[in-house]
Order: sequence, then structure tokens, then C-alpha cells
Amino acid sequence: MHEYSIVMSLMEQITQLAKDNNATDIIRVNIKVGVLSGVEPQLLQTAFDTFKLGTICNDAELNLQQQALVIKCRQCNQQTELTQRNIVCPHCLSYETQVIDGEDMMLMQLEMNSI
Repeated sequence: MHEYSIVMSLMEQITQLAKDNNATDIIRVNIKVGVLSGVEPQLLQTAFDTFKLGTICNDAELNLQQQALVIKCRQCNQQTELTQRNIVCPHCLSYETQVIDGEDMMLMQLEMNSI
């Protein structure tokens, strides 16, 4: 389950940001997970709940925002937002599409208490 390694990296990033901002604890972690990111939101939540114990995130809430897949068709030039893992243009059924958004997982916001 690669979600564990993703959360470990996320925790390192959060810890550094907390240190940079003199935070005493993290209240909320907001992340964006793209449809094509390869991350399973439920597994990510489980991994976060496991790894946050005993850290600055011990009482933090993880908010996951699902980022839709945005593709642009090279045949009909239409840009489409999709909620499924599908790169076929729904307008002309072409496979000649370019992914514009929806492949990433990003830390969007931290809510923290500071000294």
C-alpha cells in the first residue's frame, strides 16, 4: 500500500511547515487528490489516522477534496471535466486526449495553532 509512504512524506512536509510557523499543533490538513493520482482516498485516510498518532498532527482532521480529471481532446478541441478514470473524449469518443488536471495530490492548506 503506497499510501503509507505518501503519508510519511506528507507528515515530513507538515512537520517542516509547522516548525517554520512556530506551530504547537495541527488542527486540520486539507489536501487535493486527483482522480488519476493513483491514491485511494480511504486508504490515505487510514494511513493518515495511523501515522498522525504521537505527532504534531495527533488531533488533526484530514479533509480530502477529490479533484476531477480535466482532459482536452485533440480531435474536437473540447475540454471536459470527468469524475472517473477515463481519458476518452465524451463528445467524439476519441482517445487522442491530453490530461490537463487531475493527476496530482497536493497539500492545499494547514490549519494550525502557533506559539
